[in-house]
Amino acid sequence: MSNTTTNPGPPFGYPYGPPASPEPPRPPRRRGLAAAVVATSLVVGAGAGLCGAAAWDAIQDDTAPASTTQTSTASVVDQGDPPAEEGSIEDVAGKVLPSVVKIDVAGPQGSGSGSGIILTSDGTILTNEHVVAGVGESGSLRVSFSDGSAADAEVLGTDPLTDTAVIKAEGVDGLDAATIGKSANLDVGQGVVAIGSPFGLDATVTSGIVSALDRPVSVGADESGSSTTYPAIQTDAAINPGNSGGPLVDMTGAVVGINSSIRTAPSQSPFGGGGAGSIGLGFAIPIDEVMPIVDQMAAGETPTHAQFGIRITGSDDPEVPGAKVTEVTPGSTAEDSGLRPGDVITKVDDRHISGADSLVATIRSYRPGDEVTVTWQRSGEEMTADVTLDSDADSSS
Repeated sequence: MSNTTTNPGPPFGYPYGPPASPEPPRPPRRRGLAAAVVATSLVVGAGAGLCGAAAWDAIQDDTAPASTTQTSTASVVDQGDPPAEEGSIEDVAGKVLPSVVKIDVAGPQGSGSGSGIILTSDGTILTNEHVVAGVGESGSLRVSFSDGSAADAEVLGTDPLTDTAVIKAEGVDGLDAATIGKSANLDVGQGVVAIGSPFGLDATVTSGIVSALDRPVSVGADESGSSTTYPAIQTDAAINPGNSGGPLVDMTGAVVGINSSIRTAPSQSPFGGGGAGSIGLGFAIPIDEVMPIVDQMAAGETPTHAQFGIRITGSDDPEVPGAKVTEVTPGSTAEDSGLRPGDVITKVDDRHISGADSLVATIRSYRPGDEVTVTWQRSGEEMTADVTLDSDADSSS
């Protein structure tokens, strides 16, 4: 879709961040306070929450008498390890973890890490475009698997408009491909699980619910000015920098979304740096909307998108919320439908349009050639037309 919308910047940002510092070596038990200080400084990089405990343990090791024998006064029991109940978070994690990878990116502008979803046993992997965007022509990708192995990878295709990318790990086979579900089956309140590598901590599992569906989220624009906007799955499952590109799955273990952006507090960076982190407002790209594009990228094709042939802004009439048409492209399906500048689009099929981002996200959920019913207001009169959506295959806008 050709449109002009403003880049919102904050409060939405990408949960993509720098790799965590390497796990520090365990300090010798009898090295004194200096060793404790060194151990502390190394652990800070991995997580400030670990710092105090690491320092305390090192100091205590140095001061405790070597001959002291402690006897626990607590009653210790073997509670057993029963198998996970089907449909539990534990069951879902066991199914999905082997299909999730950590992606380390090194490029001209620096390094970072994200997550990915294994699509095929020979290493085709789905992730976010913003995860691999920094690799450039001289950078590198390194993929780490759940069994501890790793492989270099190359980019097969990227699509900034949907913030998706497909990469291929080199020289691998026999991988556990993820089960792809249908995001259309989701309901608000339904349980979901997010898996990825927040802050570089691979194989991290968080859980929550679907907080909302079809939430218009805009996180930027491509080089031509077309916005990266999608009808997101909102979830309160913790999503942090590094979770980008990882799966959001339902309680059967099927992938229903790609964890892609977060809402940040006003004092936090919108791009996952500094102190940015989960505040219970995470957003995933619905898998249904992007799988046709993913298939195109995996096949080496240029992704195509549905478009309406208009430029829009938000409605300036509080009585008529919607997307106001500012320009109609000659020869487009919008022109054929009778739309004119000044019209306010209020509905596409049965989905109400609340503003410019809402319309862009809605059109992005369709494919070129799909037929939709568009409703708009013109001078207080409601008008409707059935239209066939255009393709941006031959358009640079």
